[in-house]
Amino acid sequence: MYFFGSKDIKFYVQKWIENRKDFFAGKDVLDLPAGNGVSARQLHALGANVVAGDLIPEFFRVPEINCAYVDLAEKLPYADQTFAFILCQEGIEHVTDQLRVLAEFARVLKSQGTLLVTTPNYSNLRARMSYLFNESELMGKIMPPNEVDSVWFNPDRQNKMYFGHVNLIGIQRLRLFAKLAGLELVKVHANRVNYTALMLFPLIYPFVCYFSWASYRRMKRKQGADSANQVREVFTLALSPAILLQNHLVVEFVKTSEPRAAVGRKTNLAHDFVT
Repeated sequence: MYFFGSKDIKFYVQKWIENRKDFFAGKDVLDLPAGNGVSARQLHALGANVVAGDLIPEFFRVPEINCAYVDLAEKLPYADQTFAFILCQEGIEHVTDQLRVLAEFARVLKSQGTLLVTTPNYSNLRARMSYLFNESELMGKIMPPNEVDSVWFNPDRQNKMYFGHVNLIGIQRLRLFAKLAGLELVKVHANRVNYTALMLFPLIYPFVCYFSWASYRRMKRKQGADSANQVREVFTLALSPAILLQNHLVVEFVKTSEPRAAVGRKTNLAHDFVT
């Protein structure tokens, strides 16, 4: 965690890329959404073969790289197992079907390829309190999701509808959807601490620990030790001070398998849900 320094997520992404600069030479990488091209330029300078895409490619500012129109909400226009690395920077929170997005990333990633996802941290304590009091991202500053400033229409593309931060996602759902897509969580990387979350931490963390432990213990009793071991990672993430405090989620995944559609307990839906 960083208690001082930049709040700009691009700073931490650049730091992550720089620390792995020897990996990118000659590799096929995807930057989506690419924004104005800051990360694409860095990857290109390190020798990567960069493919860039964005909803508004006109904003892209790197003339040596072509940026195409690509919508995360649609099937990606790339062949299976094309890329060794994918960067999805501040994009997944704009898409409704996030499981589909992650499955598409897994499809176009090579085996053992890396996906780096960044998104506003909906799991930090400030965000949790904001949702409690205002059902919004920032209590007192931003309204709850609404049709006035949460939805965009692009007149250049037949008034196609896009979402703002309507679909903010926390670490637990992000991890779950990634696992179902065949992506394993490697690490949640450090970035700047949110000071409001830091002030809330000593008051709320004991309750986080207790209720996380209580639900984990109940699962062990109800489902057995094997099921409890499968979700030990969930319990660990729930107690992570970094996740509870940091402004953003910067999450590294690796492609380890095909999508795991059959994961989960088997149930007879008619028996369980029809009474």
